[in-house]
Amino acid sequence: MATGASTMAGHLGGDQAAPDPLTPGGETTEAKLRALEARLHQLGNLMVAYSGGVDSAFLAATAHRVMGDRMLAVLADSPSLARRDMEQAHAFAHSIAMPLRVIATEELERPEYQRNDANRCFHCKDELFNVMGALSTELGFGHLAYGMNLDDTRDFRPGQRAAVEHDVLAPLADAGLTKQEVRALAKEAGYTLWDRPAAPCLSSRVEYGRTVTREVLWQVEQAEESVRGLGFRELRVRHHGELARVEIARTEMARALTIEMFDAISAALKKAGFKYVTIDCSGFRSGSLNDLLPADVLVRRGA
Repeated sequence: MATGASTMAGHLGGDQAAPDPLTPGGETTEAKLRALEARLHQLGNLMVAYSGGVDSAFLAATAHRVMGDRMLAVLADSPSLARRDMEQAHAFAHSIAMPLRVIATEELERPEYQRNDANRCFHCKDELFNVMGALSTELGFGHLAYGMNLDDTRDFRPGQRAAVEHDVLAPLADAGLTKQEVRALAKEAGYTLWDRPAAPCLSSRVEYGRTVTREVLWQVEQAEESVRGLGFRELRVRHHGELARVEIARTEMARALTIEMFDAISAALKKAGFKYVTIDCSGFRSGSLNDLLPADVLVRRGA
């Protein structure tokens, strides 16, 4: 399924391929891939925080291709990870025979995580990197890495601060790879997940200030699975207590805007425990709950 390093790079830069456009920094995507491979080769061994999303999957798969069994993908199992995402992560790792270790993380037991303020993501990643750090010491791995890409450095992501504090590497961002480039390289490699919609943790659907509990996360997961069961692909169900705010990608919105679909979505989400259901007219937006955060919080980004 995966394409070898020399074959992939050769295809990207070969006579049959379209010219690789220069990025704003002047480097081609092929050059960035070479830089990523060289960096991974230098590390000797590596443990990768792996969620099954495109970025972490591409990083882990590339590390596996370059380093073989000197890398280990680590998948954190917690109530904030949807079972669908867990299954897809397992399936991809199995498809390329990538070494995988599943660990349990207990961020939900942390009061500072449960209270769900703007720093929730920091506490999640802090828990993850603590557990990974202990495992790396046990198994003799000298480096940890995660799938932050260059675009992520421009967004509000408190988890980046946890990565800095734990000396976790970000090879994709260091190589200058953007989200679009990672998807393009994943497609070129033959990874079927190249166009998988982003799937952040279930807690990211819960409005800030509302306590994150297992019950709340279960409710969100059941609601989103129900909407997917109606044929929608890219969506979020935002948890506002008794109210569910459904965001559907604008490319799919027309299909949602019928009385019959309103009834179907409403029935599905009320079955999941919500009393009121609304369709967000603005459609799906990644991180839409951040719109309510004060400007002084947002400008801190990952700092």
